[in-house]
Amino acid sequence: MRVIGADGSQMGIMSSSAALKLAEDANLDLVKIAPTANPPVCRVMDYGKYRFEQAKKEKENRKNQKVVETKEVRLSLNIDTNDFNTKVNQANKFLKNGDKVKASIRFRGREMAHSKAGLDVMARFGEAVEGGVIEKQAKLEGRSMQMVIAPATKK
Repeated sequence: MRVIGADGSQMGIMSSSAALKLAEDANLDLVKIAPTANPPVCRVMDYGKYRFEQAKKEKENRKNQKVVETKEVRLSLNIDTNDFNTKVNQANKFLKNGDKVKASIRFRGREMAHSKAGLDVMARFGEAVEGGVIEKQAKLEGRSMQMVIAPATKK
């Protein structure tokens, strides 16, 4: 097997027992890093320290990533102007914070016969929201109509 030293230098090709003895003399571990290569490649390293550093890097990466949440704004079929404006302002605030907004209308009773009016309310809502791009157009699913608006990317 090909052996790489703790400092990254090539130690050459040697038997597994010789490589293991070399690692034990240095109080380190012998780790196979490319077992499918011909000959297999092993490295002399402190495996515990290596795992600790990998876990530390993963934790740092998780800390730096932003989780996009989906906030929901519920509209009604016969929503009044001031209520509509309040919902638009709420959606704008969510989009400014970097969250997606899911606008939904729940049809009750005979409102199912007026799904076209629901599309009009959704279209008006999509136009009124600032700083957002419609990611998923309004679609009727069962008794509810839903639309997803994502925050506009800044360039």
